Amino acid sequence: MNDTITRAQLTEAVYQEVGLSRNESADLVESVLDEMSDSLIRGEMVKLSSFGSFQVRQKGQRMGRNPKTGEEVPILPRRVLVFRPSHVLKKRINDDPGAAPEPMSAPSFASGGASPEPDTTY
Repeated sequence: MNDTITRAQLTEAVYQEVGLSRNESADLVESVLDEMSDSLIRGEMVKLSSFGSFQVRQKGQRMGRNPKTGEEVPILPRRVLVFRPSHVLKKRINDDPGAAPEPMSAPSFASGGASPEPDTTY
């Protein structure tokens, strides 16, 4: 299983589901990804209801070991990106372990323009 979803596929899904033009769909996908990236760079958590949360954590300096030579080397402090899936996503993934994963469908806003009720289960 070596499937990967790309920006182009996300753009196509927005185009098919929402009905924007392909250019508008690409701009929308880029805007969302840019906003998420900018928020993470500022140190903010990005929480997507029913999907999961992204957070940047600071890791301190520690000693590591070069596996080839066995020499101890310092590993410098750095920021790492952490993703925690929501309980909803975990449940969807684990409901039928023998089946191939189904793609998550985007909410349809075509009928009335109302946004869906927020998921408050964390």
